[in-house]
Amino acid sequence: MAVETYNTTSEHVGSFRRIVGNEFVFSDDESLSIYSHDETEHLHYLPDLVIKPRTAVEISEILKICNQFRIPVTPRGGGTGLSGGALPHLGGIVISTERMNDIISIDERNLQVITEPGVITEILQNAVKERGLFYPPDPSSRGSCFIGGNIAENSGGPKAVKYGVVKDYVLNLEVVLPTGEIIWTGSNVLKNSTGYNLTQLMVGSEGTLGIVTRIVLRLIPLPMYDLLMLVPFRSIEKASEAVSAIFRAGYTPSGLELIEIDALRIVATFVQSTAIPITDDTAAHLIIEVDGNHLDTLMLDMEAISELLAGYDCGEIYFADNAVQKAELWKLRRRVAEAVKIDGYTIEEDTVVPRAELPALIKGMKQLGIEYGFKAVCYGHAGDGNLHIRIKKEGTENSQDNPEMVVSLRALFKLVKSLGGTISGEHGIGLIQKNFMDVVFSQVQLDLMRGIKRLFDPNNILNAGKIFDLSKTTLQ
Repeated sequence: MAVETYNTTSEHVGSFRRIVGNEFVFSDDESLSIYSHDETEHLHYLPDLVIKPRTAVEISEILKICNQFRIPVTPRGGGTGLSGGALPHLGGIVISTERMNDIISIDERNLQVITEPGVITEILQNAVKERGLFYPPDPSSRGSCFIGGNIAENSGGPKAVKYGVVKDYVLNLEVVLPTGEIIWTGSNVLKNSTGYNLTQLMVGSEGTLGIVTRIVLRLIPLPMYDLLMLVPFRSIEKASEAVSAIFRAGYTPSGLELIEIDALRIVATFVQSTAIPITDDTAAHLIIEVDGNHLDTLMLDMEAISELLAGYDCGEIYFADNAVQKAELWKLRRRVAEAVKIDGYTIEEDTVVPRAELPALIKGMKQLGIEYGFKAVCYGHAGDGNLHIRIKKEGTENSQDNPEMVVSLRALFKLVKSLGGTISGEHGIGLIQKNFMDVVFSQVQLDLMRGIKRLFDPNNILNAGKIFDLSKTTLQ
């Protein structure tokens, strides 16, 4: 059911300009076009207005007006999202956090950093690295995504397999609620059993409950060494079987990524790289990284893992000898999503299953492609069972409201559910997957979530229509 809203007026625009300054309120066609899309498929929705505040107080004043007049608000970070979370599909205003880009303090004694949400993730990582500290979550878009967006989506990345995802590092958040109040959700401590955990409720809420304006993250010491190897497999099923075997043998890599050969061919051509040998008998590669503080131990681990993999029909193993070779391998992995999208694989799903079920997921996905007439390539974080599936279907750029793709994706998500998995590991639900939430949640669960949304956002102005819809009866 449509959300009941009002349009912005010249009076509202004047109020916004007084709050943030004329130069930070945009209504020109070029600006509206830039903020009409993120990296989700080929979807565009024009907002009425783009506002770039600098402080939590400015955001508070903006939201008070929007809440009073039912103006839809879409929070936006770096615009790298893949589920439509930053798409202003109801019009209204986009609040961009790009001016809120200061790292406020790095506390080396307590291993913490306080940052604003508009800091680029890689910049934050490099800043703490200079102090010998480590913030592990590293999504593929880390060079352009914002830390605030990572909070909203509970991002992961390759190192999640050993170190966990964003939620494992967030201690406390300053948040502006949809009604304009400014709160802190917790405390800057490692343990907290004081009331409901509002901090973790905010992490992964996709900008539907509040706008994060300040973030306290825990850090860990930076590992001294890392080793990387590339392993080709003649069967993608064998490659995925090998993933579970590595963990069962007692090893925990700091990265364990799978790239199907078709995706690898596309990205290698895209970045003009010959770093990875591509042969006709190769179906997939695993990129395996270990890290720690004792080089001899790491070398022994890599030797043992390579011996283990010999039982899974792998080819000749390639060891990256230096930082340049390591960077080249990781570049291929991080650029694969961009490359396959340009090649026509515009529909991306973010499925996750228990890692031992990866062979069944890959086999089932390929069968569904034959049944429903689409091509698919897969890659992703095999170490934690999080497989990114990119789909190409002739004449179809978007899954949103496409009847054929809806049927195909529902079948895929039912397969994922049957394997004990769920429909998103790190990209979120956003706009494009909300109609599949019933595959993994009961009506009772969905109603509980809607009740939380209603409590935080009684007028349903903040990222309304993301994750799920609220009916008018729900809002009463």
